Amino acid sequence: MRCTKCGHRNPDDAHYCANCGSPLQDETTVSFTPIEVEEEGGELAGAPHADLEPGQALLVVQRGPNAGSKFLIDKDVTTAGRHPESDIFLDDVTVSRRHAEFRRSDGKFTIRDAGSLNGTYVNRQRVEVAQLATGDELQIGKFKLTFYLGE
Repeated sequence: MRCTKCGHRNPDDAHYCANCGSPLQDETTVSFTPIEVEEEGGELAGAPHADLEPGQALLVVQRGPNAGSKFLIDKDVTTAGRHPESDIFLDDVTVSRRHAEFRRSDGKFTIRDAGSLNGTYVNRQRVEVAQLATGDELQIGKFKLTFYLGE
């Protein structure tokens, strides 16, 4: 049984989510996976990165606390972590206080793990440093994010 609040998969006989503690509801409706429709130009309709300028990037939280949140990256160094002074504040115990850094150089972005406990992942691979491209899936703690690059 999947939690409707956080998406965590729980045993079928569970009454509360093991991840977030929310009461679980019996699955009585069918859910559909949304599809992305391409416009004639080949761009995704309503793509969140359509208004980005060159040298900017956008992170969209796909799963985890604050799903749907967007973070603009428009500096040469942008920090992400649980520390309140982080540029990208990810408030969850699975995120280290100083978890990762995004670096911009010549219009390209890299992510660098800052010695976090749980690691930083790009497309499901744990990385120390990785160059990023539009559509890359990042994981920082429980947060799953999608990276978009302005062009």
